[in-house]
Amino acid sequence: MTILPAIDLKDGKAVRLTKGLMDSAKIYSDEPWAIAKRFEEMGSEWLHLVDLNGAFAGEPKNLEQIKKIRKNTDIKIELGGGIRDEETIKRYLDLGIDRLILGSIALKDPDFVKNVAKKYPIAVGIDAIDGFVAVEGWADKSTMKATELAKVFADEGVEAIICTDVGRDGTLSGVNVEFTVEIARSSKISTIASGGVRDLDDIKKLKETGEVSGVIVGKAFYEGTLNLEEAFKYVKK
Repeated sequence: MTILPAIDLKDGKAVRLTKGLMDSAKIYSDEPWAIAKRFEEMGSEWLHLVDLNGAFAGEPKNLEQIKKIRKNTDIKIELGGGIRDEETIKRYLDLGIDRLILGSIALKDPDFVKNVAKKYPIAVGIDAIDGFVAVEGWADKSTMKATELAKVFADEGVEAIICTDVGRDGTLSGVNVEFTVEIARSSKISTIASGGVRDLDDIKKLKETGEVSGVIVGKAFYEGTLNLEEAFKYVKK
């Protein structure tokens, strides 16, 4: 299982939100690239990067910081937030981003996602509120169940599904293991857990399922409830 430490970008700064609410943003650094470098030095293979402004605007909004992170690290980067068309995908790949995360558009235009997944390294972000897909930067809840959307992308070339329980995200209340496993079983695609991770017990619970391929760690690192280096050693056992 892979641990993907996270950096969320808002107005050029590294922040964390609570339950996806933009006005809950807590700033952790004015130099996100330095945090990315630290993750790399700890032994992380991947960075989970989100352009929060972009998620709400529907277009890239933290491009300079993204470029700076890419320039200063060799870590693999998956990036999401406001990616709505093939031109933006190409632009990010040209910058050296390793994988793009498509979120809201996966619900609105699944055929677009299936098409680009056959050509580019794509992950689908399925964010859920009470089991239903959240859209537009988590500002709205749709009428589609997250597990049903996951099934849509089975056998379509998607590299991974990142599933987030919005109600737990940034709360340090514990990861939703059952929800993650349901998504993995529905899609039969490599599934990455997100939302609520607090400590090493959460990592252990996910790994013990044998069905979860990765986990995103955000606030648990920033608030010090999870020793990331210890977690990396555990998953590599």
